Amino acid sequence: MEPMLVLENVNKAFGGLKVTDNVSFSVMPGEISAIIGPNGAGKTTLFNEITGHLTPDSGRILFKGQEITGLHTQEIVARGMGRAFQITSIFPEETVLDNVRVACLSRLGQTRRSLRSVGNFSQATEQAFAILESLGLKDQAQRPAFELAHGDQKLLDIGVALGLEPKMLLLDEPTAGMSPDERHLTRELVKRLWKEFNLTLVFIEHDMDTVFGIAQVVRVLQQGRLLAEGTPDQIRSNPEVITAYLGEELA
Repeated sequence: MEPMLVLENVNKAFGGLKVTDNVSFSVMPGEISAIIGPNGAGKTTLFNEITGHLTPDSGRILFKGQEITGLHTQEIVARGMGRAFQITSIFPEETVLDNVRVACLSRLGQTRRSLRSVGNFSQATEQAFAILESLGLKDQAQRPAFELAHGDQKLLDIGVALGLEPKMLLLDEPTAGMSPDERHLTRELVKRLWKEFNLTLVFIEHDMDTVFGIAQVVRVLQQGRLLAEGTPDQIRSNPEVITAYLGEELA
C-alpha cells in the first residue's frame, strides 16, 4: 500500500530561524495520527507547507503519489486534502447551513450566487444537512455562525472542510479553548468522523488525553525537527520525548 502523504527532507526558515528542519515521514491511507510538540516547534508551519499556504525552501511533499510542493492551496484542496484551522475560518454572518453548503457548492464547481444548476444546489443542501447532522449541528442550521458557542464554531469549521469531500483531513488543535467536557465530546466526534467519512486524518494537539486517546501514530516535533514517531505507548515511554515535552508526570 502506498502512503497517502510523504514528506521528504522538508525545510523552511524565516531569516536565520529554521522552523522545519529536514522533516521526513509518511502517512498511510486510513491512518489517524497526531503531531505534538512545544509551542514554536514548527507544527503549524508544517501544516502550512503541506496545504500550500507556505512553500518549503527545500524538500518534497507528495500527496496520493503526486508531488504537490509549491502548489496553490486551491489545487491541493481539489486533489482531496482538507483542513480546519486553530482559529476558525467560517463566515460568521452566514448561517450554519450556508457555511457548509458553500463548501459543497464549491466542490460542485459553482457558487450560491451563480446557480448554473438547481439540481446541484439541492444536492449541496442535502449534503450540507447530512454533514451538520453528523456534527450534531443540524438543529442550529439556520442560526448565524457567530451565535454558536466556541466549541460549535470549531465543529462548523470541520464541517466546512468535510463539505469539500477530502480524502485527507488536517485539524489544527481541534480542542483548543474547550472545557474538559467539550474536549471529551470532540475527541469522540473526531474518532467517529474519521470512520464515517473514511478519512486519513492528521491533527495537531496539545491535549494529551486526545492525542493518546485516538491517535494510532504520534509524531513529535522539537525545534523544527522530527524528534520521534511511533505508537502512543512508544512515544509515552520515549526518554527524549519525556525530557523535551511530556515530562515524567504526564508520561
